[in-house]
Amino acid sequence: MTIHLAQHYGMCFGVRDALRATHNASTQEPVTILGQLVHNPVVDAHLTTLGVRRGELDLLESATTQRVVITAHGASDVHRQRWQEAGHQITDTSCPLVKKAHQALATLVEEGYHPVVIGQRTHVEVRGLIGDYPQASVLLTAEDACCIPGYSKLGVISQTTQPLEQVLRIVDAIKHRHRNSEVRFVDTVCRPTKQRQTALEELTRLCDFIVVIGGRNSNNTRQLAEKARALGVKVQQVETAEDLRPDWFRGVNHVGVTAGTSTLDETVRSVMDRLQFLSKQ
Repeated sequence: MTIHLAQHYGMCFGVRDALRATHNASTQEPVTILGQLVHNPVVDAHLTTLGVRRGELDLLESATTQRVVITAHGASDVHRQRWQEAGHQITDTSCPLVKKAHQALATLVEEGYHPVVIGQRTHVEVRGLIGDYPQASVLLTAEDACCIPGYSKLGVISQTTQPLEQVLRIVDAIKHRHRNSEVRFVDTVCRPTKQRQTALEELTRLCDFIVVIGGRNSNNTRQLAEKARALGVKVQQVETAEDLRPDWFRGVNHVGVTAGTSTLDETVRSVMDRLQFLSKQ
C-alpha cells in the first residue's frame, strides 16, 4: 500500500495565528474563549491544558474572566460592542480572510446591495457575517435562490470555507432566478480552502482511498470528504490516528491523505505514521 500526502493540507495561517494569540493571552491572565477557537477537538484539549475557560458569544454571563477571545471564525460588530460595553477586554483572533469577507459584505451594503451570503446559516462564521445585517439572505444550494426577495441589487459573498465550484453554481442560479436584478458577486472563498480542494482533486486521480483528517464539525474538512466521495473515491474522515481501522484498507493500493485547515501538523504526522505501520502488515 502506497501512501500519498496532498500537496496542500492541514493548518492554515489564520488558525496558527489564532492559536498563538490565544496561547500568549492565556499565559498573561485568565481568558475565556467565546465559542470553539477552531473546529478541532485536539486543539480543544490543548487549550484545556492551558487553563483556558469556555464561554458563548451570545451570553455575556458565560464569561468568568475580564479578557475574552473572539474565535478565528470572527464575530459581528454588534457582538464586539456588547462585550466591550460590559467591561471586557477582547483578544480578537478572527482570521484575516474572514475579516476580508466582513469588509466585502459591508461595502456591498453601503453601495445599496441587498446582502446575500452563501453558506451554512448555523455556522459560527456565517452568524458573524450576518450579525450586523439581520435582513441578509443566506442560502446553501442553488435551489435556495428562489427564496431571495426580488431586490433590484443583490450583493453576494460566501462563507470562506465553501467549495468555489459550488459557490459559482449558486451565483449562476441567483442570476438566472433574478434576471431583472443587478447581481454582484465578490469571491470570499479563502485561498487555503481553494488550495486544499485542488490538491484533493489531484489525490483522487492517484488513489483509490482518501483519508481526510479534521474535526467532525469542521466545514472545510467535511467539504474535502464530500468532494472525494463525489469524485468516486472511497473516503473516511478521522480526527486522530486512533480512528483508523485496518479493515478499511484491505485490497487498497494507493491511499491519499489530506487535512482540514484547523488540523495540527502533529495529528497529520501521527496519521501518516499509523498508515505506514498498517501498510507493512
